[in-house]
Amino acid sequence: MKRLFQKSGSLIMAFLVLFSTVSFTVDKHFCGEILVDQAVFSEAKTCGMHGDMSTSAEDECCDEEKILVEGQKELKISFDDLDLDQQVFLSSFTLSYANLFEGEPQASTPFFHYKPPLLVYDIHLLDETFLI
Repeated sequence: MKRLFQKSGSLIMAFLVLFSTVSFTVDKHFCGEILVDQAVFSEAKTCGMHGDMSTSAEDECCDEEKILVEGQKELKISFDDLDLDQQVFLSSFTLSYANLFEGEPQASTPFFHYKPPLLVYDIHLLDETFLI
C-alpha cells in the first residue's frame, strides 16, 4: 500500500512539472455572440461568412479571441545559487540518503560449485555398523 502511494505521488508530481512547463493557445471564433469554434493548439474554423461579406462587415459580425497560456520558463535551480551551509547540507543529505539503499555485501561461498562424489555403495549398510 505504501509503495502504491509513493508511485502515484511521484506520477502526479511528474505530470505537475510537465503541465506547468507546457505553453498552449486557445483560439475561439465568435459569429455575433455565438461561439462557432474553439480550438487548442490550432486555428479555430471560421463561420463561413468570409466569402459572402466584405471585410468591414465581417469585422462587425465576427470576432476572434486568442487566449495564450504560458508555462514556466525556468525550473532549473543551480547548486551555485545556494550558500555554503545549504550546499554542505544538501550534499551530505544526498550521500546519506543514497547509502540507505545499498545492500549488504553477499558472502561468497567457496564450495558453491562443488559437487560431491556419487555413492556407489552404502558402506554402513554393507558392514552393518550403525551408531546407537
